[in-house]
Amino acid sequence: MVISTIADGVVRSADRLGDLVTGRAFEPVLRIGVTGLARAGKTVFITSLIANLIDRGRMSGLAAAQEGRIVAAYLQPQPDDTVPRFDYESHIAALTGANPHWPESTRTISELRLSLKVRPTGLLAGLQGPRTLHLDIVDYPGEWLLDLGLLEKSFADWSAATLKKLQTRPEATAFLAQLRAEDPDAKLEEPRAQALAAAFTDYLHEARRAGWSDLAPGRFLLPGELAGSPVLTFAPLPPTQAPRGSLSREMERRFEAYKAQVVQPFFRDHFARIDRQVVLVDVLGTLHRGPEAVADMRATLAETLSAFRPGRTAFLTRLLGGRRVEKILFAATKADHLHHSQHARLTHLIEALVKQASERARFAGAETGALAIAALRATTEEERDHGGEVLKMVRGRLLKDDKQAAFYPGDLPEDPSHVLAGEGLGDFQAMAFAPAPMTLRPGDGPPHIRLDRAAQFLIGDRL
Repeated sequence: MVISTIADGVVRSADRLGDLVTGRAFEPVLRIGVTGLARAGKTVFITSLIANLIDRGRMSGLAAAQEGRIVAAYLQPQPDDTVPRFDYESHIAALTGANPHWPESTRTISELRLSLKVRPTGLLAGLQGPRTLHLDIVDYPGEWLLDLGLLEKSFADWSAATLKKLQTRPEATAFLAQLRAEDPDAKLEEPRAQALAAAFTDYLHEARRAGWSDLAPGRFLLPGELAGSPVLTFAPLPPTQAPRGSLSREMERRFEAYKAQVVQPFFRDHFARIDRQVVLVDVLGTLHRGPEAVADMRATLAETLSAFRPGRTAFLTRLLGGRRVEKILFAATKADHLHHSQHARLTHLIEALVKQASERARFAGAETGALAIAALRATTEEERDHGGEVLKMVRGRLLKDDKQAAFYPGDLPEDPSHVLAGEGLGDFQAMAFAPAPMTLRPGDGPPHIRLDRAAQFLIGDRL
């Protein structure tokens, strides 16, 4: 695979030298990547995880915390000076302030280092002092992750696959109409190329709002400093034998430049250095949007994992170069939108959605897990009698009008295979809640659901 070839060819002499200089052999570093598509809750997950590792009163599912072996947890300057810092302080203030609100979503890569001082366990525990484990948490948009699949595709292959999907999507109507008015063999005129790329970008935005998952190229949605550049000025075109200087040949050149100048550097500098990975999935929102969205999400997750280089990394292998993702956690977020009696079914759904991807990772030697979580619990539970039937509901502050409401979304299907087949969705509905005001006791982080179990899976073996 092209991705594996590039990753395995990365030389990390500078990293290894830095390890020796800073003593990382004695204070190990674990890099945890956190990603997910839009509205999956990446920012909230990282913020709540950090807060609950600093104040561990709600982390009984993390063995080292439950045993009292974590002596201290503190933030430190991040090691990568050219990567923006994850704005933890602003995000935790937004979630826990007098008027709590959801923080701004992920728009670029960011990083934060949390250091844990841990007492050792085992026969020699009494003879050793506390040791330090550094957690470098890397937050990046899920749309960027989808771009990694482009590395294995030619412009013609990508165009054919993309245009085939767009034929059935109403969000693409305007772009397809503009595409039909263009002649790919005609001489390149930059204003027409820009207009076509803009129409394709508009489609991607509409597709994201409609709940579609396959949104590559991701930088079209989050361009940052690349906005308006030629590397983001291309669009899929039908097959042709276009001459040099034509619209088609220039679009192909820019597609290749996008892979070489945008996607590969991200993979080389950030993604290929990750040890553990969290993939957050808004399963409930996907169910709400219907069977086609479920099928799209399943295919996207399978393609996503093809970008990972899963497998165990021994100490010597890492010292000599070539990290591989050791653990991957797939987490269905917003479990607090359901009564706890439905959580097992939500877990079964995420397991079914990622089954193909998980099997591929396990075959390569990585450990995978699936959980239903809520990084920040925004609801409470209650039961009401309705026509002789007891409805198990959740109550929270509605995002749309700031009013309190009790909500029964319906039951999730007991058999996830029905969902994957486009059946059994019933009348399930999703609701958007705002974060609830909270009063935290000393030593307690924000309320959550199974965030401690997620932490145990990701870092428990290193504590």
